[in-house]
Order: sequence, then structure tokens, then C-alpha cells
Amino acid sequence: MSRFGNLEFGSEFDEQPFFSGSQIKDVDYYAREARKAYEQGDFEGGLRMYSKVLEFNPNHTAAWGGQVRMLIELGEFREAKLWADKALERFPHDPELLAAKAVALGRSGDLEAALAFSDAAIEERGDTPYVWLARADVLLARKEQRANYCFDKALVIAAGDWFVLWVAARIRRFYEQLSLALKLLQQAVELNATNFFLWFELGECQQALGLVGAAKVSFTQARELNPNFTEARTNLVRLSSGTGLGAWFNGIFRRLCRR
Repeated sequence: MSRFGNLEFGSEFDEQPFFSGSQIKDVDYYAREARKAYEQGDFEGGLRMYSKVLEFNPNHTAAWGGQVRMLIELGEFREAKLWADKALERFPHDPELLAAKAVALGRSGDLEAALAFSDAAIEERGDTPYVWLARADVLLARKEQRANYCFDKALVIAAGDWFVLWVAARIRRFYEQLSLALKLLQQAVELNATNFFLWFELGECQQALGLVGAAKVSFTQARELNPNFTEARTNLVRLSSGTGLGAWFNGIFRRLCRR
């Protein structure tokens, strides 16, 4: 069964909270676990946890939006659009759902529809960091310089919020704006130096820019913070063997070919 099958639920939403040890596993528990998974780059886990939230409360707007955002992070843009449509049937005026659908459309190549949904999100008084980050995403897909204003707007609204800086960095990385992504990741790490996934993504960005020494430091920090995170160890091995540098040259070549 695909992961999308796990998101389906029927017409009954009467699941009761249950105890696991001394902890109640209710809607609030799964919402916290979903956010934790998101913050640690576990988008598959986040998808499952947001689905559990909706089993308890199908009107949990943030969980609907969380599902769509997890699918976008996983690169499943078609499914993200479908789930955004399902959510918008219930909450047609929710600005963050409109914004998430705009991103799914933009990354799928439907640029006119993406801009229309982004406009709708703002018209619904969607003055939240995500609405502006989503608009920046759409404008980058359209190769418009106005995206910079939208990033700035989001970061002003959420001043000092490492999570918003990180999401902005992921958008920059998706569109291969690595130097700008690096700056955002450095700021995020300064605000939250205990998040292993931040260090890992900082290392990946440094590696892609050819900053091998700095990347080794970042991957080492990620591994120390979470010894079970095998990707950091794998990247350290690749850098030590020189294969990471080869990947950097290949990345440069691919970017040049796209111009």
C-alpha cells in the first residue's frame, strides 16, 4: 500500500484517546509528534502523525495543511494538490491551505494557477509567515525577483524564529539558490544549535558550495547530536574519501547546463 492510502479515513471519527504508559495519546499528542517530525526532517513520519490528528479531529485545519506540506517536502506535488483540494472542500477560505496548494501547483509547473491561489491566500488576510514563504516559492517558480520581498516579509513577521528561517532555506535550496540558503541556515543554527537536522542541512549546503571543511564540521555536529542519524555519518565518509567533492563538481556542471 502506498503512503497515500494511509491518509484515507472513513466517515467515523470517534477514535478515543488511549494511554501508553503514563502518557495520553490524543489529538494534542499527535499534533506535537507531527511538529517534532517536521522539525527533524522526518516528512514521512510527519505525514503519518498529521493523519492521526485527523482521525481524532477531521476539522483540525492545521493538520490538513501539515499533510499537504509534508507531501510537498516529499516531492509528491500531485498528491499534495489532491489533498489540498480535499482540505479546501472543508475550509475554502483558509489562507494557509490556499498557499500550500499554490506551492504544489507552482512546483508542478502550473504557474498561472499557482499565482492565482497565492493571490487568494493573501486576499483572505493571510498575513502569516507561511503564506509569504509560499508566495516566494511560487514567484521563484515563475523566476520573478519579487520573491525576495516575500521572503523578507515572512522573516519580519516571524523575527527570531529558527523554523521559518529553515523553511525559507529549504525553498531557496529547492530552486538552487545555495548561497542564500546557506545564509538562512546559518541564522537558523545560531537560534537552535541543538537540532541535528539543521546542522545536517547546513552541511549539505556547504558541501554543495565546495566548503568541504565547514561541511565536515556540520556533519560531525549532526552526528554528535543524533548518533542514530546515519545520513550524517555517510556524508562524512564520502567527504573523507573524496566522493563528496566529485558530487560538488557534478552539481556545478548540472547547474551550468541549465542556464
